[in-house]
Amino acid sequence: MTMKNDRPIAFFDLEATGVAPLEDRIVDIAIIRREIDGSEKIFSSLVNPRMRIPTEAVEVHHISDEMVRGAPSFKDLAPRLLEIFAGADLGGFGIARFDIPMLGAEFKRAGFEFKLEARRVIDGLVIFQRMEPRNLSAAYRFYCGKPLDGAHRAEPDARAAYEVLCAQLARYDALPQGLDALSAFCQARDGRHVDSEGKFVWRNGEASFNFGKHRTLSLREVVEREPSYLEWLMRAEKTTPELAQICREALMGRFPARSKD
Repeated sequence: MTMKNDRPIAFFDLEATGVAPLEDRIVDIAIIRREIDGSEKIFSSLVNPRMRIPTEAVEVHHISDEMVRGAPSFKDLAPRLLEIFAGADLGGFGIARFDIPMLGAEFKRAGFEFKLEARRVIDGLVIFQRMEPRNLSAAYRFYCGKPLDGAHRAEPDARAAYEVLCAQLARYDALPQGLDALSAFCQARDGRHVDSEGKFVWRNGEASFNFGKHRTLSLREVVEREPSYLEWLMRAEKTTPELAQICREALMGRFPARSKD
């Protein structure tokens, strides 16, 4: 079904040096502007972030420093981008949490204002999450092909969980079959995260803050600049034992090392 829009809508996507709008920079932008009559205008460009692209970001989008060396900066592109976005609503996938804040921060740094007040935002990720619930009943219907009778009672849910697992093992050839390997698969953390919560992430091979006032700085840099912050963090009420241990080790000069696997 063709979408019916009563004014232009600009679908866009960004790739960046990271996920922190105030510190990271855009390296790739694409916009598909769909007019009321159904016609489309497409704009796409690499962007020189004027900073080193972390190796962890390159692993995701495969855009290297060499690729953007001759590309325009965001400031160079800003006037043209504002023309493309002019009078248009915004569309994309996951743009509410990442792309829109990143885009707004880039415009502000470049000395331009990007107004959101009059724009409607259509986010496919939000629609996906609301229309396709991620619960046991939905999983049972998807993997086992039938409704879950007696949902939210312990015994039917336990039986359904077992049947879903069996169906997953049959469906995915890449899923490990042995219990040891299967357990490791289920407990594997996000490869970008240093700790289980993602409070620290890998950035250019260094454990770096992913929260608070030192976000994007490496743990090593904070030890050199403000070791008292780590001492405070170790005592903070919400700090987990894992996080406290990372801080304690760092203050002793021992920093997390990323596995090469």
